[in-house]
Amino acid sequence: MPRFPSKLFPLLAILCAGLTAAGCASTPPDAPQANANATIGSLPGSQTSTAGLESTRPTYAGPWEDPTNALYKRTIYFDYDSSEIKPEYVVVMRTHAAYLGSKAGTKVTLEGHTDERGTREFNLALGDQRAEAVRRVMIADGVRPEQIATLSYGEERPADPGHGEPSWRLNRRVVIQY
Repeated sequence: MPRFPSKLFPLLAILCAGLTAAGCASTPPDAPQANANATIGSLPGSQTSTAGLESTRPTYAGPWEDPTNALYKRTIYFDYDSSEIKPEYVVVMRTHAAYLGSKAGTKVTLEGHTDERGTREFNLALGDQRAEAVRRVMIADGVRPEQIATLSYGEERPADPGHGEPSWRLNRRVVIQY
């Protein structure tokens, strides 16, 4: 049996690793086949096709995604075991109400959340009370009732998974979702 010189082992190892990493070059059966003319767009008489190619640019959903816009603030926080809206969040709700009032086709969901204390049933009810409190204020400010849906998650979707007051404070909230 022939022996390989020891100097060739590192080269052979790199070659094997490269071939292993390359894997099989066949196209998976569910992958779309590329149009052969799509890469020949510069030749005379050829046509390029962009059919099947998706845009990689992110889509702009609305001004609530812009950190410099007043609609970016979409969370109203509450005190423990309370659905009373704090005065500092009235401006947030009125800003969203004014926007919704000017956009009849736009709808929101008010998601009510609680911290982990209390029973599941109690927390679902409290999350609903918080969402309804925000809904009433927004309707009073001119939003059409059909533009607003409410949903309570109770303690199921914490903003902070911790088990102390700093975490609980962040979890007692209503989030305005467009």
